[in-house]
Amino acid sequence: MYPFVRLIKEVLHARKLPPLPPLGTHISHHRCWPQDIDQFIEMNNGRILTILDLGRTGLAQRVGLLRALSKNRWGLTVAGSSVMYRKRVRPFVKFRVVSKCVGWDERFMYLDQSLWIGDDCAVQALYRTAVTDRNGIVRPERLMAALGLRDQSPAFPEWVQRWIEADKVRPWPPLDDGTSA
Repeated sequence: MYPFVRLIKEVLHARKLPPLPPLGTHISHHRCWPQDIDQFIEMNNGRILTILDLGRTGLAQRVGLLRALSKNRWGLTVAGSSVMYRKRVRPFVKFRVVSKCVGWDERFMYLDQSLWIGDDCAVQALYRTAVTDRNGIVRPERLMAALGLRDQSPAFPEWVQRWIEADKVRPWPPLDDGTSA
């Protein structure tokens, strides 16, 4: 089940924090609860993605994105992601999620998130996201203008640019190897 109590807590807490510029960094604090673990007594990888979702929600609250979505009747979607898991998150461990926008292109915004236990990065994820309306994707420059930012996107870090380029040559739909029924 989706952690709605955590979602409400994150939004209410983010409301109390100072606003961030669109390229600001949001840090949220969490704990691994028993309902988050799997049969290996660690946080389930799917729950980690949900916790990262909560971090993006706090970021969206602080940069004014939630207000812009509501005002313009826009939606928000994830169009792609890449995740690296490097350290187990054990029950009752406290951790923080660091969330920030690293830039945008003609269609998408790219968000970098990491989950930290003390000084150790346990998980890092890159997300391709889009704002949508009834006509499809809202161009990022229109979104950024609604957030009060008229600047161009900062240059992507090299690893982000390479991920974007690699995804452009990925076959879609995936190739059918003939084993599907």
